[in-house]
Amino acid sequence: MSTVDRSETQAGLGPRRLAWNAVTESLKRRVPLDDVLEELSPAEGLSPRDEALARAIAVVTFRRLGTLGWALRERLTKGTRDERLLNLLAIGAAQILFLDVPDHAAVDTAVQLAQDDYRLKHAGGLVNAVLRRVAREREAILAVQDPWLDTPGWLERRWSAQYGEEVAARIAMAHRSTASVDLTVKDDAPAWADRMDGLVLPTGSVRLTERTAIRDLPGYAEGAWWVQDAAAALPARLLGARPGERVADLCAAPGGKTAQLAAAGADVLAVDRSPRRLKRLEENLARLGLTARTLAADAEKLDEAPFDAILLDAPCSATGTIRRHPDVAWTKGEEDVGKLTALQARLLDRAAHLLKEGGRLVYCTCSLEAEEGERQAASFLERHPDFVRAPIAASEIGDLSECVTPEGDLRTLPFHLAAAGGDRGGMDGFFAARFMKRSAAASPI
Repeated sequence: MSTVDRSETQAGLGPRRLAWNAVTESLKRRVPLDDVLEELSPAEGLSPRDEALARAIAVVTFRRLGTLGWALRERLTKGTRDERLLNLLAIGAAQILFLDVPDHAAVDTAVQLAQDDYRLKHAGGLVNAVLRRVAREREAILAVQDPWLDTPGWLERRWSAQYGEEVAARIAMAHRSTASVDLTVKDDAPAWADRMDGLVLPTGSVRLTERTAIRDLPGYAEGAWWVQDAAAALPARLLGARPGERVADLCAAPGGKTAQLAAAGADVLAVDRSPRRLKRLEENLARLGLTARTLAADAEKLDEAPFDAILLDAPCSATGTIRRHPDVAWTKGEEDVGKLTALQARLLDRAAHLLKEGGRLVYCTCSLEAEEGERQAASFLERHPDFVRAPIAASEIGDLSECVTPEGDLRTLPFHLAAAGGDRGGMDGFFAARFMKRSAAASPI
């Protein structure tokens, strides 16, 4: 390696090391990639540009982890069980196959990272040979189109059983694409779409068609809009908050739905158990020029005067956000779904207690799992005969009839709206059910 090449390699080590460590820690500890990146980034002291590169490498590694694992196993003649080495090879191969990074930069930095690690000093030659082979055989690797290659087996089994094999395969393929950037605007969506070269979706969100730094977009400083997936924007709209109504947003952070409710003129209480996440919510509201009362508390134990309307975006497995957070597929397991459904039921029961007679409750989760959606809604109605479902009409969600279940609930899938935004189409997988609390006079004896 020449002096110039070595200098270039050294300059590129920081973001690759951060991506490598973040992927390794996220898999090892089964915690969200974003949390690990936030934890590890300060130690690297990277520029915003290099931090963005590290995140891009880590995200695409998780998005195509199945493909990367298969490709590497095929090219590791002796195999290895060293997870740290496999993750280093994975981030190197991810750059070669799926990012606009020169092959030599991906290979040379991976080799240097191995040589700098006392546990992997011996593996520099192996890393060099395997990644160079990946680069040579790029076309053959990318030609493999098994829709399930990048989905863990537990999710394949669940989705095939719930949605049927054809729809499940479309979900899996949608997760290979980069998620869109959608905005919720305070008013005049067509005008803002024109200013940002975006498009207005049938649901009312504005979708960006080009990647741009969010803070550089027109309207950011003025607080004219906020980033929110098109599907995530629907539950608050379905609640139909009105000016002066007393509304609770339970499990509110990061605050997109709180902003929607506040923008509608409601008197909003935003509740979240994480003070750190609630602080971010408050900062977002300040930028937007919106006000809401915030409370750092466990929503299960909330004791307030009854509300006119409640939005409960319950903690869930988040399998509907895999396009945006592909680490979810590999850091969550089937056992997590069971634990979370019990929590969701308890939160629903508390919300029912906090709602006025005649009040409205919207329950939602960013999950594709029936236990956290359709079955949870049915179970709630069985436990609470004083509640009835208030069916959702397609006209309320931009005439997307495919997103309304026979029971009248909302169910979006990652391939819905796929044509809107080119290779960044689609939307998060969301479930939402709307209920109304009957008055005592209307309740059955």
